[in-house]
Amino acid sequence: MDRFVGHIVGIGTASGTRLVVGLWDSSRFGRFADIMIEDSAGRRTLLAPEQAIAEYVGATYTFDDVVITPVAWTLTARHLTLDAGVLQLAADIGGTTVLGRLLGLVPKRLATSPRWLTLLNPVARVLMRGVRTAGSAGNGRREYYGVLSVRSIAGASASWRGEDLGTLAPVSPPVRFGFSSAPPTPALVAVVTTIVHPG
Repeated sequence: MDRFVGHIVGIGTASGTRLVVGLWDSSRFGRFADIMIEDSAGRRTLLAPEQAIAEYVGATYTFDDVVITPVAWTLTARHLTLDAGVLQLAADIGGTTVLGRLLGLVPKRLATSPRWLTLLNPVARVLMRGVRTAGSAGNGRREYYGVLSVRSIAGASASWRGEDLGTLAPVSPPVRFGFSSAPPTPALVAVVTTIVHPG
């Protein structure tokens, strides 16, 4: 069983490009960040800081392109900055959402339990279009998203290969990397992602 503890940022842009950024404080690879990008034409790109991470993520999700690039990032209570060479991102972090406050009432041990997340999955599908809490991670593995809190994204700016991606927008249509999308409303989600291997 592998556990990734940190945050996921989901952001849409006026250009139609959607970004899902994993900011991992603790994982089998240590501290790192990876970025999944889907453009308005549906092309999916993974940015990863090293080949081993790219191979692991690529075995879990689906991409058309993979780019190995250093990723530097800073997350504070109010701001996120990220530099991945071909991608630059800055985001202003807002307050805890209503859903985030409700999720904060669930004990962490329960909120990250695969059994609980399997039971919660049908509810998540109804509450947020495209969002799942349990599903396939490929190669016989199962993946579970245990969300601990949700904070809004108040504003963001991003550029991809030197081109401005436009103003903040919903993550719509849902991204198509794996079994689950980011929430439609741009957000910073504190999460424990668990991947269970067969046997």
